[in-house]
Amino acid sequence: MSDTEFDVCILGAGPVGGSLACRMAEGGARVLVLDRASLPPMEDPGFDGRAYAIAAGTQPLLENAALWQALPFQPCPIEQIHVSDGKPGRPASPLFLHFDARELGAASGPFGWMVEARSLRIALNRRLHAGRGITLVAPCEAKVERQAEGATVTLSTGARFTARLVIAAEGRHSAQRRAANIPVIRYPYRQSGVVCAIAHEFPHENTALEHFLPGGPFAQLPLGPTPGAPHVSAIVFTEKTAVAEALMRLEPAAFTHQVARRLGDHLGEIRLLGRRWNYPLSALLATRYVDQRLALVGDAAHGIHPIAGQGFNLGLRDAIVLSELILAALQRREDPGATGLLAQYQRQRRPDNLAMLAATDALDRLFSNDNPLIRLARDLGIAAVHRVPPVKRFFMRRAMGISGS
Repeated sequence: MSDTEFDVCILGAGPVGGSLACRMAEGGARVLVLDRASLPPMEDPGFDGRAYAIAAGTQPLLENAALWQALPFQPCPIEQIHVSDGKPGRPASPLFLHFDARELGAASGPFGWMVEARSLRIALNRRLHAGRGITLVAPCEAKVERQAEGATVTLSTGARFTARLVIAAEGRHSAQRRAANIPVIRYPYRQSGVVCAIAHEFPHENTALEHFLPGGPFAQLPLGPTPGAPHVSAIVFTEKTAVAEALMRLEPAAFTHQVARRLGDHLGEIRLLGRRWNYPLSALLATRYVDQRLALVGDAAHGIHPIAGQGFNLGLRDAIVLSELILAALQRREDPGATGLLAQYQRQRRPDNLAMLAATDALDRLFSNDNPLIRLARDLGIAAVHRVPPVKRFFMRRAMGISGS
């Protein structure tokens, strides 16, 4: 191959697209990565504010991509998950569900790890800029033309590249998806996700909390220490859009009080760390994931409600399947953009993503309401799962992402 010929061109250097690029480059593929934005500003602590829950089943992708070892901030393991139901300012229901990873055996390890978005961004930027199979151009504007024999990418500078497969990792507003005339099904939730970080008095013991409230789920997710704050957690909770906007307008002390009303007092006194963010919530599903010389991954293909914290993991699972198919094809000296390979990718990923979209949508409808009969039924259901070991182990394996599709 020449310096302008590539096995794969990835549009979008975000967490999914970047991780996929690094994994394929580590496997020997020649990868071109293009992004409309400059990458270094994404390392700024104020850029995003999110933290990712990386499931045990998807963590190997980051390890095989040489990213896990390069994370500058230590990931925090999630060893226990506590699920409860209640109302803000009131004690949680006595009927609860508690997962402990040790119940699956000493060798099972944690359910997953919490990784700050900034930490992953720093590791991605270092690997993407290091070369070793990756050519990165960012920021840039690109025109993509796909034909039966391959794809041609022309930059606004006049530079021209060819690739045998184009992967769209551009997010929910994917230009390549629109250019391929792939229809999208959308589900507006009329809810917003409020994100922040808190310091707290007592240690979190590597335990995540999922507390279901009438306005939507409230999650406290364990993070590692930061200077001046030995006990830190990420907070992600859902509220109706108008309520979320009102919360964002509160002074820090009043906002922290609202977090405490939802969290309870098990972590002691809390204080807000840094900024807070507000993200509108909706679900999205592309009716197909492939077109001629094109594959969609991550948010370009699907988006779900954050109630189970699995959105990013679904994107990583896309990357696992697609990278395995592409690297196997290259080893056999076959075409990584062949129609059969793309059809196999869609068969393996779309049912899993569709099932997760349906499950998270059903969970949101079940738990984001205050009907007394429904609340009683779901509390009894939570308690029943807690007391039936085989069912409980099934859900624990699903949380780890190790139970297959």
